[in-house]
Amino acid sequence: MELGNISEPSYGPGPEAPGSSTPGLVTVAHGFLRLVQPNPLPVALCCLLFSLSQLLLYELGFLVCAAIGILFIILVPLVGCCFCCCRC
Repeated sequence: MELGNISEPSYGPGPEAPGSSTPGLVTVAHGFLRLVQPNPLPVALCCLLFSLSQLLLYELGFLVCAAIGILFIILVPLVGCCFCCCRC
């Protein structure tokens, strides 16, 4: 293992992400995460000196997804029950 010049190190581009066998799925997942969490992490959040409005703004995408998921879990069985039991 070569150490090179310790007093004046030269830095490369850094580690690269490993290749994937499903690039389409990775693209969709990253696109969804960028859509859900577009806001950067507030610095005050890391220091535990944050306000509730900053925290809600940071977590807004996840809160919307959770609300849609809860509505989906409640409404799908209810609509299915209506279609099965109350066929008009």
